[in-house]
Amino acid sequence: MHVALAFNLRQDSAQEKDCSPADAPAEPPSSPSDDLYAEWDDIHTIKAVESALASRHRVSLVEANLDAFNAFRTLRPDLVFNIAEGLNCNSREAQIPAMLDMLDIPYTGSDPVTLGICLDKCRTKEILSWHRIPTPRFAIVHSMSEIPAGLRYPLMVKPTLEGSSKGVVDNALVRDRQGLIRQLEWVLETYRQPALVEEFLPGREFTVALLGNGPDLRALPIVEINFDTLPAGVNPIYSYEAKWLWDQEENPLQIFSCPAVLDPLLQRNIEEVSKKAFRILGCRDWCRIDVRLDGQGMPHIIELNPLPGILPRPEQNSCFPKAARAAGLSYDHLILTIVETACNRLNLGLGSRNERRGML
Repeated sequence: MHVALAFNLRQDSAQEKDCSPADAPAEPPSSPSDDLYAEWDDIHTIKAVESALASRHRVSLVEANLDAFNAFRTLRPDLVFNIAEGLNCNSREAQIPAMLDMLDIPYTGSDPVTLGICLDKCRTKEILSWHRIPTPRFAIVHSMSEIPAGLRYPLMVKPTLEGSSKGVVDNALVRDRQGLIRQLEWVLETYRQPALVEEFLPGREFTVALLGNGPDLRALPIVEINFDTLPAGVNPIYSYEAKWLWDQEENPLQIFSCPAVLDPLLQRNIEEVSKKAFRILGCRDWCRIDVRLDGQGMPHIIELNPLPGILPRPEQNSCFPKAARAAGLSYDHLILTIVETACNRLNLGLGSRNERRGML
């Protein structure tokens, strides 16, 4: 089968992980350009995915730039393996899937509508709330005239339209009105987009890798985030600093446990609420879902990541591959399983589209 890999390549070396030691203070981004490409993949990830695909398929690489539409139109691959994050706007993750839908080319993962909604944390939480899926109480702030008064501290303050922990800095956890005002001003001025303010849940935090569709949807072993491994004095959140500055490949934080040690009932509740969120938001093939427990131990959905990170090396602490390894799936097997999952959903055989058409 001819598979095209759609990606965005992170080319600016300044966007690579900082080399600060784990106990060094980290400066949050002062403008969107400081973390603009944090969502994009480095060449090592792209090559690892290409290698996995090439072990079974013919592979073409398509960078998600202004030439991508013509590239797809010329190549006409049987399937696109999509890890492209896009650029410039709140529809960026939907750009490549929308092109492919127009060209009638099948692809892995969720469609443009789901990708657009899941990138928008506020729209996601509105839909979850409507369907009575537990998620922290929240407010949307478009300007400093809309400071919420009905939420209980501590609060989390985030940009609404970012991924890869962009804007979710250590200071995002605020404990009083003064801190709330400070962080709202920073988010509104730095990212030029509405801020999400949500009540902070005090319980354990997990991330759940889901793979499949319909009745075949399954949760891989759950990953727990252990905040007591963070530098002393920082907040118990998986912040931008924790993800990109303090956690170094040569000295990785021992922040994750997989499989998480869970009571069977709690594990089932986490898996079921995650699967329900997956289905309600219309996710397809794969998704990573962040979950946190409230004070009574009830799991709440924090956000959905239908384009999850898949850094290949174990020391890079990428959660979806980590969960896959715990399930007995090598990196190559994970990538090929995503392809197989998409093919089953699309009723695609292993041959090329031309071969299949010749059989009709």
